[in-house]
Amino acid sequence: MKPKIMNLFTLMMVTAAFNISIRNLGVLAKTGLEIFFFGFLALIIYYIPIAMVSAELATGWPKMGGIAIWVKEAFGKKFGLLAIWLQWVFMNIAVIAMLYFISGSLGYVYSADLINNKIYLICVILILIWTFTFLNLKGLKISTGISMTFFIIGVLIPAILIISLGFYYVHSGKPIQLDTSFNFDNYFPSLHFSTLVILIGFMRTFGGIEGSAVHANNVLNPKRNFPIAITFVVFLSFAINILGSLSLAIVIPQDQINLLGGVMSAFTIYLEKYHLKALIPILSIFVAIGQTGGFSTWLAGPVRGLFETALEGELPPFFQKVNKNNMPINLMILQAIIISITSTMFLLTSKNVNNSFWITVALSMMVYVTMYFLMILSCLVLRYKKPEVERTFRVPLIWLVSIIGLAAMVFAFVMALTPPVQLPNENHAAYVSTLVIFITVIFAVPFIIHKFKKPSWNPNHKE
Repeated sequence: MKPKIMNLFTLMMVTAAFNISIRNLGVLAKTGLEIFFFGFLALIIYYIPIAMVSAELATGWPKMGGIAIWVKEAFGKKFGLLAIWLQWVFMNIAVIAMLYFISGSLGYVYSADLINNKIYLICVILILIWTFTFLNLKGLKISTGISMTFFIIGVLIPAILIISLGFYYVHSGKPIQLDTSFNFDNYFPSLHFSTLVILIGFMRTFGGIEGSAVHANNVLNPKRNFPIAITFVVFLSFAINILGSLSLAIVIPQDQINLLGGVMSAFTIYLEKYHLKALIPILSIFVAIGQTGGFSTWLAGPVRGLFETALEGELPPFFQKVNKNNMPINLMILQAIIISITSTMFLLTSKNVNNSFWITVALSMMVYVTMYFLMILSCLVLRYKKPEVERTFRVPLIWLVSIIGLAAMVFAFVMALTPPVQLPNENHAAYVSTLVIFITVIFAVPFIIHKFKKPSWNPNHKE
């Protein structure tokens, strides 16, 4: 029996690497003091429900595969395949935005103009994809080591720096760039369409907390450690995103926070206020390292769940092959090829990088909230279908939590179909039609695979 690789600290760091990033701090800072309203609303209707559901399912079924196992237990193999397929597809789409972000952050080390240079972006993206695919193929110990180290260096340290400078700014009595007077309009936005769009941004920030469950077989004492790790990451993620964004908002005037400029644009203005411009290239590297750690974590995550589903006969034998480090080599190579093609295609076929970015963000959101819908529904069904299974953690008021969570996922799915205000009106029809075509194909694929699967795909099949 192989020793467990993940102790509690490792599990917390890997879960955090799945879930926490600082790339959205600039966007969140744009909301000013309304960040508390949006943050707590996203926490209540989205983050807490998926965190609690993840904790119950992970302690009831602490097996390799994560969501694939949970949904299969509730609805059978067909929907188990659908769930892990959606998580894997989400990863393939979402990492494109991560790759654009990493390339842009690295570009700040030399010149901010590189973010619009497609040749530069493609070269960096392809190097990242294949380098970290190769490293992840070295085994889970290497993979988790990268996740932990890169998260600490590239997310935790920059976040602590930004938040500490924010506290110093307030303590030193410098002018705060927000109206902090306690009145209703400062803290509570008027409810209209743009408000709903902003809420989606907050919800997207808090996704991924269930990701580490795909490694359950490698976790030491999972029934105890999963709830602790998930609770820790919920508090850490909320603190970093709210306090980090607020630190930017109190220093940078609202009209200087450009939504399309990215977090490095905000950080540049932020550090210039402290006369720390020399730190910009260093912080760019740190931020790129942090997002690279998240990228690497996602590369090695959902593919493990898809591999476990393949071993149950839901995918052909080609996808069941592992290398000497027990990593699903064929699946990971195929994954790298797909990400290489799609990330390059989006850049080459789009008139500008922003169009590519918005489409990938919206599509990944639609895929992911559908997966969360299945996950929450599975937790509710399994309470009644398999009440005898011991769960170290049980979701309190599960019907209320489930209804809130399911409604939030439907809301997010519909809103993701809505073109962002930053997109020109003439591009709206193409935006929506592109999303509808992609999402239809994505949903159809696992059902087609299941329909045509053969008994010989199952490694335990006997003629």
